[in-house]
Amino acid sequence: MKITQKWPREREEARTEVRDLLSWRPVAVDGGLLEQGWRIQDRYQLSFWDALIVAAAKSASCRYLLTADLQADQDLGGVLVVNPFLCDPAGLPRA
Repeated sequence: MKITQKWPREREEARTEVRDLLSWRPVAVDGGLLEQGWRIQDRYQLSFWDALIVAAAKSASCRYLLTADLQADQDLGGVLVVNPFLCDPAGLPRA
C-alpha cells in the first residue's frame, strides 16, 4: 500500500501547501539562472547562494530584494537591496 493511500488527508494538506507556495511564482533553477548567478557572484563578490537569490530576483523582474544579509541600498544590476529592519518596505516606490 502506498503512503498516499494510507494518509489521504496529509496528501491533500501537502498539495494545498504547495499550491500556496506556487502563488509566489517561484523561479526555476536552470542552467541560465546558474550562469547569471555566477556572473553576479564575480561582479559583486557575493557568496554563490546570495548571487543565486539576486539572479532569481532579476529573473522575476523584482525591483527590490528584502534582506538583512546584504548591504542595504546596494544596487545589484537593477535590484535594490532593502533591509526591512531599517526601512519600511511599504514606503518604497512602486512601479
